[in-house]
Amino acid sequence: MKAKLYQQNGTVKGDIELPDSVFGSEVNEHLLHQVIKMLLANQRQGTSKTKTRAEVSGGGKKPWRQKGTGRARAGSNTSPVWVRGGKAHGPQPRDYYVNIPRKMRKLALTSALSSRAKSENILVIDSVTCTEPKTKAIVTMLDALSISGKRNLLITDKDGKNIFLSARNIKNVEIKPVAEINAYDIISSENIIFCSEDIIGKVQEAVAL
Repeated sequence: MKAKLYQQNGTVKGDIELPDSVFGSEVNEHLLHQVIKMLLANQRQGTSKTKTRAEVSGGGKKPWRQKGTGRARAGSNTSPVWVRGGKAHGPQPRDYYVNIPRKMRKLALTSALSSRAKSENILVIDSVTCTEPKTKAIVTMLDALSISGKRNLLITDKDGKNIFLSARNIKNVEIKPVAEINAYDIISSENIIFCSEDIIGKVQEAVAL
């Protein structure tokens, strides 16, 4: 499996070999679905809350006598069928946390990277240089690569602070250090941009079982 190697100015420098163990595996769609569902569920706060009939104000006295009024029976004005009554079967605070074994998460990341590699949506830059935080440098690079305006994921190493500061306010651009990427980051992005050649080896280490 190969990907295009670019310079920061958008010039094609050549091809770079991508390790098949990471970018050439079979795409396991079922596993991807499981892991992405887990990642999204774990982002939920679980703080939604509605009041039951026991928690709304009111109640106590029976609204009217049981018989003789011509109206339907009513025992409390906190009933869910009343306006301003309690909510029947409404959401209550809960924990949505789901855990999936690390091996499965790594296999899902491999599947995601392989999917993007097969669709030729992986770009490798020989070296992205940002001596100071400057948004224009990243915007110019994306324009030169003809991917400006698309959903792009920039993968940096641990020293990519200036790249993060330069790209964080660009629409549809996500920046992640290589140690923090996951299957959802890859699948939700159209293009995966590695900010140096060395990061390819670090990705291989990150998904090693």
